[in-house]
Amino acid sequence: MTLAILGGLKKLFACDGPVVIYSASGTGAWEAALVNTLSPGDRVLMFETGHFAALWRKIADKLGLAVDFVPGDWRSGVDAAEVESRLKQDRDHAIKAVLVVHNETSTGVTSRIPAIRQAIDRASHPALLMVDAISSLASIDYRHSEWGVDVTVAGSQKGMMLPPGLSFNAIGDKAQAASKQARLPRSYWSWDEMLASNRQGYFPYTPATNLLYGLHEAIEMLMEEGLANVFARHDRHAEATRRSARAWGLEILCRNPAEYSSALTALMMPDGHDADAFRREVLARYDMSLGMGLGRLAGRVFRIGHLGFFNDLTLCGTLCGVEMGLAASRVPHQRGGVDAALEYLQGKATTASETENKRRVA
Repeated sequence: MTLAILGGLKKLFACDGPVVIYSASGTGAWEAALVNTLSPGDRVLMFETGHFAALWRKIADKLGLAVDFVPGDWRSGVDAAEVESRLKQDRDHAIKAVLVVHNETSTGVTSRIPAIRQAIDRASHPALLMVDAISSLASIDYRHSEWGVDVTVAGSQKGMMLPPGLSFNAIGDKAQAASKQARLPRSYWSWDEMLASNRQGYFPYTPATNLLYGLHEAIEMLMEEGLANVFARHDRHAEATRRSARAWGLEILCRNPAEYSSALTALMMPDGHDADAFRREVLARYDMSLGMGLGRLAGRVFRIGHLGFFNDLTLCGTLCGVEMGLAASRVPHQRGGVDAALEYLQGKATTASETENKRRVA
């Protein structure tokens, strides 16, 4: 079963190299990516795209890495031009890695990884590219090898449709070479022991067996639907959600339409209204839990997840709960958000081939 899982994960990550599975949350996979490739005092370039980028930065700080943390507004993705500029200034190649969150779960903003890879290449810089795909893998198109990513971090609890408890490192050749020279302490997180045991379908430590059975089934479900169809479904649900938001008159947190997330949408509350009070009202009245604002966004936004095991009916029920909650909480809005989503979903059965053509044009 483990060998089948590892083969399936390579398809999900679209990677040529190995994928390591840890019994851990995504936080463990963050640490594993760093300790297997870097040494004490190494510089890394990171970007403040949201709450989870800030948390990854904390781990890097605690490990004794020197972090160049580019401030951000939590409404935008990573600026590829800024990546290129900073790497060109680093003539001594002191920066050893660029760390990016692909899809910021706290903001609903997706950074464009191919553009970041191109920026690194234009700067002719040898830094590793590490990407957090925790809330994008199996929900948003992601291509580890084609996009030149060296380490991809992911977790089980989002697009993989499982409870928390498994995390992953997809590893490229350049990262494996770097691990031979890395001097940060590692034991449980060591790639070497995991990869050696995985070749025979086993683990060096006790695995989370029940979750592995679930992972095996999740991969089967995703492959049966077809990844292109999975991505098209998420794209449709995201667009339907945004149309509802515009009809309600609520502002989408993500500023740039090219960076809209297909995994979740974060909506801003009108001035003078508390997002957490609204969420509590929706939970009490309709037994539906909306995502809270994290960090600097606490009380200012609520988040609608539309990823994983989700269909049109589930989405419409969610949007109906939001619209009823807005009215019950007396939040200023216009009615008709659910109608806007229904009109779009009924007339827009996007096929996987149409979605792929749009991506290639983009």
